[in-house]
Amino acid sequence: MSLSPAPTDAEDFQPPIWKSYLYQLQQEAPRPKRVTCPQEMESRPKYYGREFHGMVSRERADELLDGAEGAYLIRESQRQPGTHTLALRFGNQTLNYRLFYDGKHFVGEKRFESIHDLVTDGLITLYIETKAAEYISRMTTNPIYEHVGYTSQRRDRGTQRLCRGHPPSRKVTFQDEGKISSPPLLGPRATLRDQEKHYSYDKVHNFKTHTFRGPHWCEYCANFMWGLIAQGLRCSDCGLNVHKQCSRLVPSDCQPDLRRIKKVFSCDLTTLVKAHSTPRPMVVDMCIREIERRGLQSEGLYRVSGFMEHIEDVKLAFDRDGDKADISEDAYADINIIAGALKLYLRDLPIPVITYDLYSRFIQAAKIADPDARLEAIHDGLLLLPPAHYETLRYLMTHLKRVTSFEKDNLMNAENLGIVFGPTLMRPPDQSTLATLNDMRYQKLVIQLLIENEDILF
Repeated sequence: MSLSPAPTDAEDFQPPIWKSYLYQLQQEAPRPKRVTCPQEMESRPKYYGREFHGMVSRERADELLDGAEGAYLIRESQRQPGTHTLALRFGNQTLNYRLFYDGKHFVGEKRFESIHDLVTDGLITLYIETKAAEYISRMTTNPIYEHVGYTSQRRDRGTQRLCRGHPPSRKVTFQDEGKISSPPLLGPRATLRDQEKHYSYDKVHNFKTHTFRGPHWCEYCANFMWGLIAQGLRCSDCGLNVHKQCSRLVPSDCQPDLRRIKKVFSCDLTTLVKAHSTPRPMVVDMCIREIERRGLQSEGLYRVSGFMEHIEDVKLAFDRDGDKADISEDAYADINIIAGALKLYLRDLPIPVITYDLYSRFIQAAKIADPDARLEAIHDGLLLLPPAHYETLRYLMTHLKRVTSFEKDNLMNAENLGIVFGPTLMRPPDQSTLATLNDMRYQKLVIQLLIENEDILF
């Protein structure tokens, strides 16, 4: 295959055509040529083949490779006996790499099943990075990301999604005389239903190194992803495929694919709501709806534990059936099972509702002695929460405030609920038992204050 000339200007990057230049280079890369040892080497490790030549010098290895591009052999180091070196001929010189084995062969980050695959991938990488270094350095300058494929599909789906950034901030001012005021534009519940129609949460892509079978092109820059294995990254939530260097430039606009979301519990909160196009996790909405329908007067609500086996059944139902899960009274007569399932869901979140990075901010706010300054600090912390976390917390606090209005029946006030939900909604980043014990009273106080003041803090 003949080599197309490398584009010379950024304007030559013409979307939406997949660019073939790097693919053609890979096709032209030198092929591995194994140089075998004529005699059997007793010192040869069992995971090497006849390419192992024992303890030979660099100079002797150079002679054995005989100037053939792509030729390779393995030798034992004379300077460090017991260690092994891959000698590879490329670019009219012999390159030497320290070789490792831990069940797979590697000289860098990539791990290979065979030496042949390692050398094949290495030759491709060396050839492309030598021939197209300048091209690679500027291949992200005019991305096709906004024009084809993933983004246009997102835009089509976007018309069916709820869209919102953060809620219009109800800027609260805390005055010296202890009164709390907020602008009259937004009453305590005036526009909550309208707001829920306008949610659009930013979500970063969950990129992981991926080995592509067959030719694949980057969906950000439209260039070929070269190599034999681990050629690029794939978002495990939406399936976007990109080069490693392109991943740093992709916007935080992941739209998770429901087919890739294997479960509801223990799934990242933002990922779940994006996948289902809902402002809050379905578990929160459905459990709260059921509890408010038949459980607000239940004594010890959220404090009394339901039967754990039945709570696990509810969890499995959500993971299996999603929003079709049956949590009705006919299925689970004891409302404490539904309350327990809600607490378990919140506790199992990989990132708590009050996120790890804001944990210390809320704890420090709770330690402030002055009540007005303390509420001001908590309010500022709320505005820093990711939108999906903010909305989930807002909805939950509204519900818990309603629970306290039935305190005469359920015996649950804001302080009791703070004790229950403090460690569930906020956990220290280091998961230290000592830190958790030391902070428990402040966790309780944060949640208590959020419940008591939910109508002005959110």
